[in-house]
Amino acid sequence: MTHDEARPEHDALRQALAPGKAPTPGEAPRDATSEAPRDATSEAPREASTEAPREASREAPRDAPLRRVVREARPFLRARTGVILRLAGWSLLEFAQTFLSGYGVARALDDGFLAARPLTGLLWLAVAAVAVLPAVLAARGVFGRLADLVEPLRDGLVRRAVSRAMEALAHPSGDVSTRSLSQVTHQSEIARDGWAGLVLTLRSFVFTAAGAVTGLLALSPALLLTVLPPLALGAALFLGTLPPMAARQRDYLAADEAYAAHAGRLAASVRDIAAAGTAGRTVAESRALAGAQLAASRSLARWSAVRVLALAVCGRFPPLLLLLAAPWLLRNGLTPGALVGALTYLTQALAPAVQALMTMLGTVGGRLVVVLDRFTDAPPPPADDPPRPARAATPPPRGTPVAELHEVTFAYGPGAHPVLDRLSLTIGAGEHLAVVGPSGSGKSTLAAVLAGTERPTGGAVRWRGRPARPADATSVRVLLPQHAHVFSGSLRDNLRYLRPDARDREIAAMADALGLDTLLSRLGSLDAVLAPDRLSQGERQLVALGRAYLAAPPLLILDEATSRLDPAAETRAELAFAALPGALVVVAHRLSSAHRAERTLVMDGPRTRCGTPAELLRSSALYRDLAGFWEPEEERHGDGRGIRSTPPPSPV
Repeated sequence: MTHDEARPEHDALRQALAPGKAPTPGEAPRDATSEAPRDATSEAPREASTEAPREASREAPRDAPLRRVVREARPFLRARTGVILRLAGWSLLEFAQTFLSGYGVARALDDGFLAARPLTGLLWLAVAAVAVLPAVLAARGVFGRLADLVEPLRDGLVRRAVSRAMEALAHPSGDVSTRSLSQVTHQSEIARDGWAGLVLTLRSFVFTAAGAVTGLLALSPALLLTVLPPLALGAALFLGTLPPMAARQRDYLAADEAYAAHAGRLAASVRDIAAAGTAGRTVAESRALAGAQLAASRSLARWSAVRVLALAVCGRFPPLLLLLAAPWLLRNGLTPGALVGALTYLTQALAPAVQALMTMLGTVGGRLVVVLDRFTDAPPPPADDPPRPARAATPPPRGTPVAELHEVTFAYGPGAHPVLDRLSLTIGAGEHLAVVGPSGSGKSTLAAVLAGTERPTGGAVRWRGRPARPADATSVRVLLPQHAHVFSGSLRDNLRYLRPDARDREIAAMADALGLDTLLSRLGSLDAVLAPDRLSQGERQLVALGRAYLAAPPLLILDEATSRLDPAAETRAELAFAALPGALVVVAHRLSSAHRAERTLVMDGPRTRCGTPAELLRSSALYRDLAGFWEPEEERHGDGRGIRSTPPPSPV
């Protein structure tokens, strides 16, 4: 399915994404000449409005962004359980290396050098050194599995941002170009890099900490009682800084987007601003937005200083406390080797892992949550949007022209033979038209011209009585090609792609009409995550057909969109679409589609003939060939005998 399938009347998502008509903080008017300069009394409200992004974020619950991100992350991670388990399998080698690093040093001292057995001590040190080699080899496996977690995240974010931008562009007042550009180019890269760093750091911390704690327990349980309290204190202090830092990070991104949008509007309105004499006001607004961005960055830096204290408590206090408690520990049975081994765990494994994790969570982690929330969150719809008309509006009378071709000619190049030659065709509301012809006869070209994805080299294409324009395409028609597009996401999201406000009972009725209930039963629910590579071609086509059925466009064009279905499923789908009030055009690969249509267009390059199946059997030799009929020699010489049938034909 091409991106042209989106339709503006299905604007629930579009309204959720389109910014309000009220200017953003410090926003210059779209037409500077239409607004006189304000007096000094108008400056106070505008200055107060620069605080809107920060105040709005403070009013919301602090953990709301995290809840939204976690809710969206669950199905993503659930679908990649196998990748996570393989990543954990490789990381077990890091656990072994950490455990042996401290334990080997302890045994080397107690059982070797301090016991006057240097060879034993050297062997234990060799074991600790050799344990590093498997961990190095595991890095290759870890990074291989990491790509399976990171790249799908970025791809999904880019698809979501592009989809939202296309929906919003159809709105007359929707201007999310700067936001969408930032999400596709900058924020998606931040999310990918942040997610990769978080996975690597969290994985390393979990298995390094597990190895160190296991080693401390093996040496002496009293060691844990000494080092765990400062670790817990530092972790609690650090976790307490996460919510306010996430809020400050969100404020900074909101201010950055507001300034980028303001700069984009200024670039397009320089002459208007100069003509209206509002340069001073525009500079003041720019300063206000820059000041808001600076204030947000300073607030973020202040909370970062608190995080430094938490890092010091976690990273520096445990070794210091262990040294202070060393005399008491040694008097109570701790061996010198165990003490040195514990220091090895703290200084070489546990403290660096904790510090790396806290640094990652405090910087990249907070930014990652905020950026991902920008993809799940959306600004409110315009306050003055007119109420959307009900979908149950009366369809146009049957036969009212939906699409018209008038003397249309199309050729692939100036010197090429025309594929379509002065073709005229009218398709009315509620009509079912089939297009048949041999391979290469121009069927798909006709579908593309009719859908507006190809421009004719001659003649005119009209939609609903008006010249076809790209801006009107998504409101008039849906074109389904042979190769159906299904994206990674839930079945519900795939089916509601063209109509986000579709209700579950409408989806259930669609599934019953098209025969999608078998796939739904196999997946378990509408919220099941689809893996496109695990669906058959026929299942992909059914999902795309269900998407188009819910959209119910005025004109639906199926360009061999049922070619992977069996004949019974194809019949069921075409009859379901024919029952809708819109016009249906089927580029057929089986002649049975023509038998179900009211009219059939036979194409043989520039030569065409249109009529009912019965009329075409009498008037079109090509149609008779396609249908498996032939004229005996006797009839050609006028013996008056009728048409006879041959064995079943090959597909069209």
